[in-house]
Amino acid sequence: MTMASKRALITGVTGQDGSYLAEHLLSLDYEVHGTIRTTSSDTAWSRIAHLVRGDRPQLLLHAADLGDSHSLIRLIAKIEPHEVYNLAAQAHVRASFDQPVHTGDITGLGVVRLLEAIRATDPTIRFYQASSSEMFGSTPAPQNEDTPFHPRSPYGVAKVYAYWATINAREAYGLHASNGILFNHESPRRGREFVTRKITDGIARLLKGEISVLRLGNLDTCRDWGHARDYVAAMHLMLRQDEPVDLVIGTGESRSVREFLDAAFAVVNLDWRDHVEIDSILYRPAEVNELRADATQARKLLGWEPHTSFAELVEEMVCADLTAHGVAKKP
Repeated sequence: MTMASKRALITGVTGQDGSYLAEHLLSLDYEVHGTIRTTSSDTAWSRIAHLVRGDRPQLLLHAADLGDSHSLIRLIAKIEPHEVYNLAAQAHVRASFDQPVHTGDITGLGVVRLLEAIRATDPTIRFYQASSSEMFGSTPAPQNEDTPFHPRSPYGVAKVYAYWATINAREAYGLHASNGILFNHESPRRGREFVTRKITDGIARLLKGEISVLRLGNLDTCRDWGHARDYVAAMHLMLRQDEPVDLVIGTGESRSVREFLDAAFAVVNLDWRDHVEIDSILYRPAEVNELRADATQARKLLGWEPHTSFAELVEEMVCADLTAHGVAKKP
């Protein structure tokens, strides 16, 4: 089967990863479909606007929801995809403490609903589950495929459930179902509720005079940050394997939020210490101190490598937010 005859369905296509994955698959001549919720905001749509404009949109959109099994079954039967990428979730870790039941229903049980829809409709469909480094939680870094899980949030707990549900569907029913355990990945399309984008957007707002101070939580947490554009390529490579796989995807380097601040404010020649205040309300009830990937298996099996350095990622995000706010970069 040629790439041109491939059809893919992406849940969560309006998100950061969904938009980059849609672009990647379209570049490979896939027919790409995506799910949207009728409650999706205009801001979310902005990430895929360039793919759906005009009389002949590149990306085909359908209303469906991980909370509604019937909508998933109808959609898969209608599209007949060869590959399904599940990127939909309640994806904000801090918010999951405030909405634990909703997070469990969508991020956890939603995966079971989607797997059951695939099994009932066409069990030959290849399935990718967006697993998360947050599943490792307090387990010491570095983390790889053999590292025990110890999630420290309702989001992480739900992702562990979804991870094992994916493996169970593979072992019980023979589905080609894979987990990509992606470590933190960012871009100018990252939601403003996430700390990296909060920082880069905050810099532009500070320079514009919209805010006088940027409030942040714990600056000592360390994360393995890569570019989402690089990581979606790994998702596709996983579903091209003859056998399903569960793989860790990350750069192998971790940096603190404090180091991210150093790099981001350096782009505009400012010292973040003059503009940032710590707000204890923004701390998580249970913190994850360090996440750092050991992606040896992905490199060996997929031949995958990240192409964007940490410095390049930070500068791209800062410059994109400056442009979005109409702010000139400081000399």
